Amino acid sequence: MQKLHTKHRQTTSRRAVAPVIATLLLVAIAVVGGSIIFVFSQGFFSSAQVSGSPQIESVEIVGYDASDVVTLTLHDGLPSGVVDGAVNNAIDLGERIAIYVQNQSAQKVTISELRVAGSEYFYNQTNPLAANAADEGAYFVVLRGIPLSPAEGSLAIVGELEAGQEATIIVDLLGGISQGRDAQFKITTANGAIFVGTIIAGQQSG
Repeated sequence: MQKLHTKHRQTTSRRAVAPVIATLLLVAIAVVGGSIIFVFSQGFFSSAQVSGSPQIESVEIVGYDASDVVTLTLHDGLPSGVVDGAVNNAIDLGERIAIYVQNQSAQKVTISELRVAGSEYFYNQTNPLAANAADEGAYFVVLRGIPLSPAEGSLAIVGELEAGQEATIIVDLLGGISQGRDAQFKITTANGAIFVGTIIAGQQSG
């Protein structure tokens, strides 16, 4: 009688990781990753808390007075007291325009550069009324009322605007602008923010 030999195949079963253990592993990896990110970013958070103020700057240009008149008007509606020049249907060399601005930032803003019609102007903190001195190429930052002197608080000392503060920038022009022509001006802050606007000679806005 012939014997039948049967071969039994050995089957090996591989069991996966239990769901509970897999969940614990994922949680552990997330905790370790979060800890590493926190350690690397801790210095940034600390410096931001120390500074206590955002660095986003916002300066709104709320109007201007480019009228060809003797006395310009400030942002608060008061006369500037600045002798602007003769009424001659043009804004000529040495005459002045007024630009109304407001610092809408949460911190102080310092004007580092001012350009009108492509020409760069320098900041002058002295009295713009003194002896009617010609200050072609200069600009003043008037904070309130009739400008008399920095000591009386009507002129900004270094072209700074406090948070929320309104002011008038009076520019002593380096060149003439024909009546009805427009001219672009650009304000650059110490942090590099740039704000651009346009004035029309012979007009007032705001």
